[in-house]
Amino acid sequence: MTCKNINLCTFCFFVFLFVFGFSYGQDQKFISLEEALDSISRKNNIFFTYNPLSIQNKKIDVIPFNALTLEQSISLLKKVTPFKVDYLGNNYYVLYLAQENKLIGDHRKNKEYVSSHLTTDNTKSTTSNKTFIRGIVLDEFYQPIRKVNVIENNTHNGTITKNDGTFDLELLGQNSVKFSHIGFAPLTVTPQKKFIRVILTAGVQLDEVLIVGSRNNRRKKSDSPVSTEVIDIQNMKKKSGFTEVNQFIQSTIPSFNATKQSGSDGADHIIPATYRGLGPDQTLVLINGKRRHQASLINLYGTRGRGNSGTDLNAIPASAIKSIEVLKDGASAQYGSDAIAGVINIVLNDNSNETTVSSTFGFHNANNNSDKKRKRIDGLTYKAGINYGTSIRENGFVNLSAEFLTKGHTFRQGTSIRNNYGDAAFTGSSLFFNSEIPMSHSIKAYTNGGYNYKNTQAYAFTRPYDSERNVTSIYPEGFNPLITSNISDKSITLGIKGRINSLHVDFSNTYGKNYFHYFIKETLNATLLDKSPTEFDAGGHSLSQNATNIDLSKNYNNFLKGLHIAMGLENRIENYKIFSGELGSYQSYDINGNIITYNTPSNLIPTLNGKIRPGGSQGFPGYAPTNEVDRTRTSFSLYFDSEIDVTKKWLLATALRYENYSDFGSTINTKIASRYKILPKTNLRFSFSTGFRAPSLAQIYYNLKFTNYIGGNPVESFLIANNNSITRKFGINQLKEERATNYSLGITHKFNNNLFFTIDSYYIFIKDRIILTGNFDASSLNANVQNVQFFANGVNTATYGIDFRFNWSKQFNNSTLLTNLSGNLNKMEITSIQNNDLHQETFFGTREQYFLKASAPKYKLILNAIYTFGNFTISSSITKFSNLQLIDWQINKPLSNFNNSSEERLRASIDHYKSKYTLDSHISYEINKNFSFQVGVDNLFNTYPSQQSENTDSGGVWDAVQMGTNGSFYYSKFLVKF
Repeated sequence: MTCKNINLCTFCFFVFLFVFGFSYGQDQKFISLEEALDSISRKNNIFFTYNPLSIQNKKIDVIPFNALTLEQSISLLKKVTPFKVDYLGNNYYVLYLAQENKLIGDHRKNKEYVSSHLTTDNTKSTTSNKTFIRGIVLDEFYQPIRKVNVIENNTHNGTITKNDGTFDLELLGQNSVKFSHIGFAPLTVTPQKKFIRVILTAGVQLDEVLIVGSRNNRRKKSDSPVSTEVIDIQNMKKKSGFTEVNQFIQSTIPSFNATKQSGSDGADHIIPATYRGLGPDQTLVLINGKRRHQASLINLYGTRGRGNSGTDLNAIPASAIKSIEVLKDGASAQYGSDAIAGVINIVLNDNSNETTVSSTFGFHNANNNSDKKRKRIDGLTYKAGINYGTSIRENGFVNLSAEFLTKGHTFRQGTSIRNNYGDAAFTGSSLFFNSEIPMSHSIKAYTNGGYNYKNTQAYAFTRPYDSERNVTSIYPEGFNPLITSNISDKSITLGIKGRINSLHVDFSNTYGKNYFHYFIKETLNATLLDKSPTEFDAGGHSLSQNATNIDLSKNYNNFLKGLHIAMGLENRIENYKIFSGELGSYQSYDINGNIITYNTPSNLIPTLNGKIRPGGSQGFPGYAPTNEVDRTRTSFSLYFDSEIDVTKKWLLATALRYENYSDFGSTINTKIASRYKILPKTNLRFSFSTGFRAPSLAQIYYNLKFTNYIGGNPVESFLIANNNSITRKFGINQLKEERATNYSLGITHKFNNNLFFTIDSYYIFIKDRIILTGNFDASSLNANVQNVQFFANGVNTATYGIDFRFNWSKQFNNSTLLTNLSGNLNKMEITSIQNNDLHQETFFGTREQYFLKASAPKYKLILNAIYTFGNFTISSSITKFSNLQLIDWQINKPLSNFNNSSEERLRASIDHYKSKYTLDSHISYEINKNFSFQVGVDNLFNTYPSQQSENTDSGGVWDAVQMGTNGSFYYSKFLVKF
């Protein structure tokens, strides 16, 4: 670390000591007894309860207590005051006068009495036949919770807890009592004693508490200065047949699109997802608030997110997820790299003492397929999941999830260049866990993580029987190479969190790794002729990440209307590898079976009909030893953020983050956000932030070397790694971070408990977006290469749009109707192309520009309605997908085919996809509280995109568009709880 960085860290460390160590001193020798008790409480991490009237106007010399232990302080209190002090347990002490213990029953005379030392289990007061209870409500760290709703069930009788968490309530009958508070899971208790202790556990309540985007875990979602969504996965399962995480998010967040690819090599196996039309790697993914590693795959050929690496959300089993939180705002200043578009936080299940078993079976309607030999149904899907939770010690838990998912190929209308057009098949299994174990009353250890394994199969383009790529003695009718892969994801987080006095501390370490290994089947190496194997190990790649975090936060309730500050450090280590396949997967051989070199005579090079046979495995050429990579980098970051309730109406939030990477340098990012309550139920919110995304290791070091034939001679062609000197000869600089500026302005209004809406606008400008260029002629370089392609900071883009949501609910006598209308309006503009002196059409041509814009559809609207009556629930969703345009391969055909007119060729090359609607419908029945059954269909009317010619990028009659190309999906599902 440089001297400059050390000085910055030292400065921030002293800032931290000042902020967290600051306290208000007292010059007086005597202070009020209330202040003295508060001082002793903070010093020893305990709590006092007392009658405020009893200690009113009493003062005490606090100096003697400063050097005493807790036991000595309690003893001294008894000597210098007229009060008795008794221990209630769990660090609570009660302070009372001797005569007060006789007046407990007559609570009407003193409504301020907050607690007492009660030793009897008698539930009747001494002066009333009604039941009278007192108690205290604490959080998981034994901190008191104020303003908890305490309601006697079956009545309108109730109260709220006081500032110290205590309450008293006279019950009207022998009823249980329900405790509820925003941000905590509700709890129902049947009182057995006069004094009860209630502990509420923090929980994400839909549309109530903001978790991601704020380190203040008491911040209401409705009071947030930025737009957020919380997807309750358990509720989503009841109204859909979804089996993958991408589907849950896409059906709820209109600006999120996970388009299944076909004929795009590795992207068929790991689906690239985009948010607000930005790259797959421009949205940060967290699990339980900790950074999730990305996939090692970099999207290259004919796919959304070309040149990007994303996170494989589908590697996380839905049975392990409690909720998904989406922060719809730039957050690099808070969370670091990749958070330009926003943040997705996966919250794992924390259920205890419950087991849930679910199973889903479904299939697609395949009537669209023009091949009469195909079955009328395909894509058979089966999923089985189990979630088990159990308690450990007091308030601890272990939650385990296991899931198995298999899906068959889908085959849709093919073409002469792609017979087997459709989605990949895969079989996967997952095991995830989540646990918290109390170490003391204020400290918890926690761990979570899991393992996911997938075996996938995707068909490549057809090799005709008379092609130089085929050997007729092996495949007399031609063949369709099958690209298969073994993909594994593993991760584990270990941490400890809790309170030290009033300081909240969280220390954690997270390790994750994605491993992607290609195996090409039903293929051949054409240069080996009839001696060729039909299966090859083609090598692969892996990416690992280890992140160590220290997070500190503290509340200052007496500063204005509340101040919350947080500070932390992160150290991250990343490693990227490419490993080679077997020799035949990448080599070319002469007719004698020897490896072709520069000295191989041309008459020994295998040909067919005058065309040179290409080497390597057909469908996907393997990685050679010259492609191998093993690179590591480190990064260090320091952040500081704050939230200030300036007034009851005005909230101001700020964030600052410094981050330093070992391979490209440092960056500083800032954020300011504000919320103003213009009416009691109307909030206006605004944010401004700067952001960044560090170039991935794959973008810096990925390279693909293969043999090309030009004029009958074998020459080397490369996808050149960015650190290669050849890129500098083309004027391509070392990759640097993408930089962003993000603005948002929104309004929320709650008409009543049944109707509310949110509208948020945004503008995101990104400078130096990383792209993958086209192929350039490099013969003039004298570097033994003819064609080169590379990653570059190539374009600047501006994206702006609106997100909106309207929720309405209606309670009838015996039924409930919930409706939701949500949508996204979006537009992306390419403001500049930084091709320098390179030919722009080759650097980033018209076709690539259309593909980039298609990642940001103009709009998407979702209308959902759920009607519940008795044990039945009916749910329907109508989705309207935007029209879009793409450029097909006709753009590369000779102008002579288009009357020598480039304009005519462009018009012919544009594929128009019209706006389309789809309808999903589901019905479920709860047989009892432990068993439910559900049936439904996605895309009920079997709607497909507008049909195109065979010149599409996928080789079928459609490109990969957001509405999908599989038609209807029918399913049944059952759920059992015990």
